[in-house]
Amino acid sequence: MSAPKGRVLLAYSGGLDTSCILVWLREQGYEVITYMANVGQEEDFEAAREKALKIGATKVYIEDLRRIFVEELIFPAIQANAIYENVYLLGTSLARPVIAKRQIEIAEKENCEYISHGCTGKGNDQVRFELAYYALKPDIKVIAPWRIPEFYERFPGRPALLAYAAEKNIPVVQTTKQPWSTDENLFHCSYEAGVLEDPDVTPPKNMWKLIVDPEDAPNTPERITITFKQGIPVMVKNNSDGITVSDPLDLFLYLNTIARRNGIGRIDIVENRFIGIKSRGCYETPGGTILRTAHVDLEGLVLDRQVRSLRDQFITPQYSQLLYNGQYFSPERSVLFAALLESQKSVNGEVKLKLYKGNVIIEGRKSDTEKLYDMDESSMDVTGGFSPIDADGFIKTQSIRLKKWGMSVFK
Repeated sequence: MSAPKGRVLLAYSGGLDTSCILVWLREQGYEVITYMANVGQEEDFEAAREKALKIGATKVYIEDLRRIFVEELIFPAIQANAIYENVYLLGTSLARPVIAKRQIEIAEKENCEYISHGCTGKGNDQVRFELAYYALKPDIKVIAPWRIPEFYERFPGRPALLAYAAEKNIPVVQTTKQPWSTDENLFHCSYEAGVLEDPDVTPPKNMWKLIVDPEDAPNTPERITITFKQGIPVMVKNNSDGITVSDPLDLFLYLNTIARRNGIGRIDIVENRFIGIKSRGCYETPGGTILRTAHVDLEGLVLDRQVRSLRDQFITPQYSQLLYNGQYFSPERSVLFAALLESQKSVNGEVKLKLYKGNVIIEGRKSDTEKLYDMDESSMDVTGGFSPIDADGFIKTQSIRLKKWGMSVFK
């Protein structure tokens, strides 16, 4: 063991990589405290605590961040209709700010000069965590083993890690044959690497952990109503069995439950990582898929046309991009968030949905407070407040520019 170098707080999952990193950091002379964030992953946290202490951690923090995750990250993402490259609902990146913020708070409490993580040198998460660290505590020192030659040259692959674990008596459940890697939280579960690196390989049916195969989902549709207030879901009622849920965390957990049994939320994509590498990923986002579908639909009823256009052109893509790129703790996020909240003041009402074999089908929507939609004005059978002759002048005005263009192009 080298001479003491200081105290480091390690973001610890209990898996092979971070367990080996814990022991390796101790070899380098650091005192290691571990930190596990409960963001909804299915994990035996007490077993992980015992393991960390057994292999050398001097203290273990396990923090339940699920409610903060829902209220501060997930629900604002729903308000923003956040989506990356028009398909990915940002499940991994959404959890990183809440994890990183609490890690910095604990590091300050424990007087840790260093902070560490097990992110790979090719992925997005190293960027997400470290940009958050530096924004929240600019003087923090980060140890990223997978970018340290001494570490990654010693452990060029999983067999080397497994051999090290055996040498150091580190309990592991992984084998030398790992068909894919996963990352799970309350919002989603992701799958990448291994057999999935070939983008033309169909994911094995037994890979999917959360969501029932749509083909195996119930043959009877399940119908629910979601109530929104200022773009935030405040109640879910299951019209099939009468169950009603309103607590934010319970509401999201319930949506996850009913989405999973109805086969909702699977995608298989190739995305562009922030660092410039294309990556194939498979994702399960059950409750989030339902909420985003319902929220987008309600906005069609209650949002002013120009407000919705501005939000769709600027807030949604920019907010999604900064989440993906790990820039949540940034001045631009603060500006966008203020505009987002303003855009959501009128997003109040209910959406009725049918859940059936992987599909989220809108069956109706209403709002008792917002009056942008006027049935008489919209009707083809009632004159209402709009006279057909009014369209004559509107068309003539709009055609001035196009007539001039047409004279020059089609003469």
